[in-house]
Amino acid sequence: ENNAYVFKIKPDANKFMVNKAIKETYGVTPRKVNITYIPARRKFVRGKHGIKAGYKKAIVYLNKKDKIELA
Repeated sequence: ENNAYVFKIKPDANKFMVNKAIKETYGVTPRKVNITYIPARRKFVRGKHGIKAGYKKAIVYLNKKDKIELA
């Protein structure tokens, strides 16, 4: 809708690293990059307690004319 793409990234990655990786991989320059951290959650499945791992994700906004082809 807003020409935004979401990627799961490494925990040590930052906005500059994501920006560079998008340029090298897809050949487009991001307009804006936001990063958010999804915390770990406790789960209870089949009578056992466990933890669903947390992760980091990047939301990459592109210009209207740019597009990323995901196969």
